[in-house]
Amino acid sequence: MMFLRANKGSSLRQMSALALAISAVFATPDVVAEEHASQSDFGGVGLMQMPNARFADYGTLSGLYYDNEEYRRLAVSLQLFPWLETTIRYNDIRPITYSANPEFSGDQTGKDKGFDVKLRLLKESYWLPQVAVGWRDLAGTGIFAGEYVVASKRFGPVDLSLGMGWGYLGRRDNISNPFCDVADKFCQREGGFSGSGGRFETDKWFRGDASLFGGIQYQTPFDPLVLKAEYDGNDYSRERYLGQLDVDSGWNFGADYQVNDTWTLKVSYERGNTLMFGFSGEIDLNNMGQVKTANRRVPTPNTRTAFERQEQIDDPQSSRKLRSEAWRLAGLSVTELQNVRSEQAEEAEEADTLRIYSNQLYYRDYQQGIRQVARIADQILPEHYDYVEVVQQNDQIQLATTKINLDVARKAIHNTDFDTELEDAFSREDTPLSEREQQGLYQAEYRRGWPRLSVRPFLDQSFGNPENFYMYQFGLDLNASMWLAPGTFAHGTVSGNLLTNFDDFNFLVDGFNSPLPRVRTYVREYTTFSDIWLDNLQLSHINQLAPNVYTSVYAGYLERMFGGVGTELLYRELDSNWAVGVDLNWVKQRDYESHTGFLDYDTFTGHVTGYYQPQFLPNTLIKAAFGKFLAQDNGLQLNVEHKFKSGVIVGAYAAKTNVSARDYGEGSFTKGFYISFPVDLLQTEHSPNRGVISWTPLTRDGGQMLSRSVQLFHATDLRSPFYKE
Repeated sequence: MMFLRANKGSSLRQMSALALAISAVFATPDVVAEEHASQSDFGGVGLMQMPNARFADYGTLSGLYYDNEEYRRLAVSLQLFPWLETTIRYNDIRPITYSANPEFSGDQTGKDKGFDVKLRLLKESYWLPQVAVGWRDLAGTGIFAGEYVVASKRFGPVDLSLGMGWGYLGRRDNISNPFCDVADKFCQREGGFSGSGGRFETDKWFRGDASLFGGIQYQTPFDPLVLKAEYDGNDYSRERYLGQLDVDSGWNFGADYQVNDTWTLKVSYERGNTLMFGFSGEIDLNNMGQVKTANRRVPTPNTRTAFERQEQIDDPQSSRKLRSEAWRLAGLSVTELQNVRSEQAEEAEEADTLRIYSNQLYYRDYQQGIRQVARIADQILPEHYDYVEVVQQNDQIQLATTKINLDVARKAIHNTDFDTELEDAFSREDTPLSEREQQGLYQAEYRRGWPRLSVRPFLDQSFGNPENFYMYQFGLDLNASMWLAPGTFAHGTVSGNLLTNFDDFNFLVDGFNSPLPRVRTYVREYTTFSDIWLDNLQLSHINQLAPNVYTSVYAGYLERMFGGVGTELLYRELDSNWAVGVDLNWVKQRDYESHTGFLDYDTFTGHVTGYYQPQFLPNTLIKAAFGKFLAQDNGLQLNVEHKFKSGVIVGAYAAKTNVSARDYGEGSFTKGFYISFPVDLLQTEHSPNRGVISWTPLTRDGGQMLSRSVQLFHATDLRSPFYKE
């Protein structure tokens, strides 16, 4: 039972009137209007200060800037699943300074970061509202921490919301906490935060004062304009650092003006005395793409430009023609061709299958290359061939074989059967390793040539620093790789600054007296030593020991901060949703005052890692690595990645080891977020490569893994494609 408190008179009457109005409307359903997923003042879909139960479209990445006299907020929200919204936010607390020491942080204002989560519990139906539960400022310092349950129902152009909040969202205290009837511990909520912050303080959730809140969002007849009104669950009487803010009204009013499909201007008048303004923007990570202008179309069959069918494929000229078109149109670097007899043709005079060993170097969608091979084979191969087997490789290791049934493929290519798709001709299987030893029609000579060079830009960013809120390092990576023997290659990266403000650092190593070896917190020393540096330089060898078993060994400068030697073993079955690997490394810390030297610290580090793609979470990869970290602490790192239709991958990780939160320092445990995006989303040519943008709230020494540039799970991705299509 929930009991209203008689001593809350005025606010209670206002809230009761709103509740009665919303209840009355809930009882009379009407036509549902198109949803306008408007960002709240804190980021994430909501009203203004208060949330609602609405969500953006799946895959929407939103950014928000909102400003007022006391607080300025920057937030990024992602609709990770249709039922899950996540938000990362920085709060600029304008009336206070970052620290009391001007030599440390100058006149920079106070900063706080937070993380929010909202889950949909019930999807809206004709009679029932949509219901959501959420946590604000989760695992932060608790300045804005709060929890809520909220329901929203739409009637034509009107969207009504009613909810209950705790913590920061419940300070108006206009209703008794219903969980007090469950247990007395829910009646009190401790202030502040425990330890060094950054912890999930579950012992505070849904405890202490509670408040009803609600609001209305109205889509005006003028499509770009949306109006809002809400009753605030916070009375702003206990703002940390600021005390009590002036409040003349519990009602807030606002308007959103959608400039175009991407940008929205926002303005509101809140607390009866404060004008706020800002803007938001959004992009669709799920459906984003780039039109390709490169002409790699296979000529139409039976036209003037069609390929000439070869009478045989085992002479050098015909073989060269096939390999040339496979490279030009399908992006395949062919290493070997074999004639094979299938079970149906064991007694035949001629082989009925052409096997192609190759590496895909152009398409991210490997099946696009297979489709091109099918069209090429339809026109070029002699008619006695019934099948083509494309053995996909990463250098000399076999990953998967796609078998093309040419009879089925021709039905789709020539439109003789409208129910047949080209993909119906494809099947995946493993080709025995022993088959590679057979004499082939063609085998590429393994030649050592000049190193392959590439240049790519990089941007390292850091937010919330004492010197400047935003610090950056923009430069170029010069990458070089050279194959020395089958499976063996040398590769390295030299990096250089073009534009940076990292030289504004007021201090280098931080002043925290950590009992852990400083394996990552010398980061400022590394970044300020030189404008040109050797990022990595190593020798690697990848091999396939047996079906489903892959190994690698490597040695050299493995990353910016460590060099050494290591090995990895991976077991991965074809088209399986799981794999398991183990890596073991001996590493020594690199000197931050020289390009090639080392410090005295060395250690063994390694992990047993499980990889799992659950069927109940499509397009999601879960990685769990248990072992010894760089600072000699033992524990588990959990990494979750989700891929959208566009190929963009969003990931988050957290590591918890046997280091206590006190010894770890601020943040309590290692965590971070990143976005991996296909390079071909940014260009008109196809590409199998990826770029990464990452964000780490705070770098400490516990729970830190070695950054290995060659990882077998990525190298064997085509066994069960995730990073490629």
